[in-house]
Amino acid sequence: MTDASANTPATPRVKTSLLELGERTKKRNAAEARFKLYGMMAVGTGVAALLLLLISILSQGLPAFTQTFIKVNITLDESVLDPSGNRDPDEISKVLTFSYDPIINDSLKGLALELSAQHSEVTADVLQDMISAEAKGRLRADVIANPDLIGQTIEYEFLANGRIDGYMKGRVTRETAELDGNVTPLQLDVADAMIVEEKLEKRFNWAFITAPDASELRPEAAGLGVALMGSAYMMAIVFCLALPIGVAASIYLEEFAPKNWITDIIEVNISNLAAVPSIVFGILGLAIFINYMGLPNSAPIVGGLVLTLMTLPTIIISTRASLKAVPPSIRDAALGVGASKMQAIFHHVLPLAAPGILTGTIIGLAQALGETAPLLLIGMVAFVNNYPESIFDPATALPVQVYNFTQRSDPAFVERASGAIIVLLVFLFCMNMIAIILRRRFERRW
Repeated sequence: MTDASANTPATPRVKTSLLELGERTKKRNAAEARFKLYGMMAVGTGVAALLLLLISILSQGLPAFTQTFIKVNITLDESVLDPSGNRDPDEISKVLTFSYDPIINDSLKGLALELSAQHSEVTADVLQDMISAEAKGRLRADVIANPDLIGQTIEYEFLANGRIDGYMKGRVTRETAELDGNVTPLQLDVADAMIVEEKLEKRFNWAFITAPDASELRPEAAGLGVALMGSAYMMAIVFCLALPIGVAASIYLEEFAPKNWITDIIEVNISNLAAVPSIVFGILGLAIFINYMGLPNSAPIVGGLVLTLMTLPTIIISTRASLKAVPPSIRDAALGVGASKMQAIFHHVLPLAAPGILTGTIIGLAQALGETAPLLLIGMVAFVNNYPESIFDPATALPVQVYNFTQRSDPAFVERASGAIIVLLVFLFCMNMIAIILRRRFERRW
C-alpha cells in the first residue's frame, strides 16, 4: 500500500432506506407527474377544441332541419287547372306555373280576412311576400301528382320565405328587419298574428334531406337530395373498384411478389401516392377520364373513378399491414399439412387479416366521402336540381354541396351549410362504427 492510497480518505456511505424516497427518486416522480399533467392538458385541449367545433356546427346547423310553413285554405279551380275535366296528368302538366298565381292570391285574400281581427293592416300582398317563391312550383307538382285534388278546397301548406323562417328561428329580429329590404316589421307582426291563429307552424323538414338544391332566391327550398344520391353512387363505385383491386394488389405484393428493386420501387410509389394532395387526383381525372376518355362532366362515374385512385394507396397500405400482422407460423402450419400457398393465403391468412382490411377500407371510404377538391375540378360544383338516374347523369356530392351553400350570400344558406355538415358527420360516424363492428365481428385470436 502506497502513501497516496493510505492517506486517501474513505468515501462516506450514504444511508438509504426502502421506506424513504431519495432525492433522485423524488425528481423522477416529479418529472413523471409533470408528463402526465402535460398529457392530460393536451387531451383536454383537443377535446375542448372538438366540443367547440361540434357546438358551433350544431348551433348553426340544427335549425336547418326545421322549416316554417304557412297554412292556407285553397280552392283548386277546375276551370283553370283542368278545363276538359279528364284529370289527365299530361293535360294538367300543360298548365303553366304562372296560371296558379290567381288561385294562390284568392286563397291569401281569404287568409288575410281571417287575420284581420288580429292585425288590421294584413293584406294579400303582404302575405304574398311572406311565402316562398317555390310555392307555385310545389303546388303545381302536387296537383300533377294527385289530379283528384282539382275542384276541392283543401288546407295547403306553403313554405314561408327565408326571412320569415329566420324570424321563427331567432335569426331575424325587428331591428334587422328595418335594415333589410327583403322583410318588413309589418310582416313580422303579421307572422305573430298567424302564430296565434295557428296558421304559421315550424316543424321538422324532411325536404331538407330529400329535396334537390334551389336557387339563391329560394334558400328555404334548398335540400341535399341530389348530393346524397351523388355521394351514394360514388361510394358504391369506390367500394366495388378499390376494395378488390387494393386487396388483390396487397396480397400479391406481400405474399407472392419477389423481393427485388422493382417491388421496392412500387412500394415507395404507393407510399408516395398516399401523400399526394387530393387536388392532383382531380387534375388527373380531368385529363384522363373527361378530356381523353370523353366521360361526362359532373357525373358520379368520373367522381367515383377519381376517388378510387385516391383511395387505393390507403387500402393497399392498410391491407399489407394487416397481412404482415399474421404470424408466419400460421403460413408454415398450413404449408406443413399439405396446403398450397394459395390455400394457405386465402383459407388461413386472409380471414385472420380481414378485420384490419375492412377497417382500412372503410376508413379509406370515409376519407373519400369528405373530399371536395378533386370533385371541383371535374365539374361537380355545377348547380344540379334533377335527381341522377344513373352514374352517368349530372350530380353533386355532400362536401361540394357544403361548398356551394357557403358561396351564397343569403344567411339562410349558412344555416343550410352547417346542416349539410351535420349530415356528412353522421355518415362518417356511421361508417366508423361499421368499421369497429366489423373488426370485432371478424376478429380472431391465435
